[in-house]
Amino acid sequence: MTTAPSTEQIRQRRAAFRRLHDSGCFVIPNPWDAGSARYLASLGFAALASTSSGFAWSRGQRDGAVALPVVLDYLRTLVATTDLPVNADFEHGFADDALGVARNVALAIATGVAGISIEDSTGNPAAPQFALDEAVERMRAARAAIDASGEDVMLIGRAENFFVGNPDLADTIERLCAYAEAGADCLYAPALHTAEQIRAVVQAVAPKPVNVLVGGASAFTQAELAALGVRRISVGGGMARAAWGALDRAARRLAEEGRFDGFEGAMPGRDLNQLFG
Repeated sequence: MTTAPSTEQIRQRRAAFRRLHDSGCFVIPNPWDAGSARYLASLGFAALASTSSGFAWSRGQRDGAVALPVVLDYLRTLVATTDLPVNADFEHGFADDALGVARNVALAIATGVAGISIEDSTGNPAAPQFALDEAVERMRAARAAIDASGEDVMLIGRAENFFVGNPDLADTIERLCAYAEAGADCLYAPALHTAEQIRAVVQAVAPKPVNVLVGGASAFTQAELAALGVRRISVGGGMARAAWGALDRAARRLAEEGRFDGFEGAMPGRDLNQLFG
């Protein structure tokens, strides 16, 4: 699909996305452009999610530096590129206050996404997370914007503790429970590393579903995470970084050694042309 989907198609995708969270455990990979979205859809994944980092790097920018209008265009591209539901990595709502979060969530809903993730990070290294009461206010504002739209868009509440250097599991769980109470449909604490941490989060917010990030090589399998009660698994910028890693290896061998063996394992052009044809 390369054109904007109809209102009915969007409705069907949103309903399908919510059903995915009812039982089992699914992987939701993160494409950074139209090509990677179409490729991932061709492999049979049931849903896709945007990646703030992967998209930023594709534009030659750092994660968190892309302006809201550009991010909204990216979301529209992902929604129009396949027939899969799309979850928006919507960072901290691109706003300093709850009113701004609500306004921007309404803009994200209009792109056709099926889910919107709001994190409690501030972007300020000196105070990397919003205070709990302020973070809850922002989550409630996102919930209110979704409810006011009348659209069945899922709200994902993210506690960024482990991502921002505050690996306090008790505080993480307190935040996630507060976000669930504020209206988040799914809870997410990126960078949990142990089965004990994951199990504790799953049990604390039950029966609401939990997303776990696996952004690099991991000892966990999908089946093992499912056994811990995880409902969905995202990879964040992991696939984008894997692609950058392949580029780095090939380019360095060429630039530093004049060798071309870095192209070994490259996907054949005919296969890409067939996919995109």
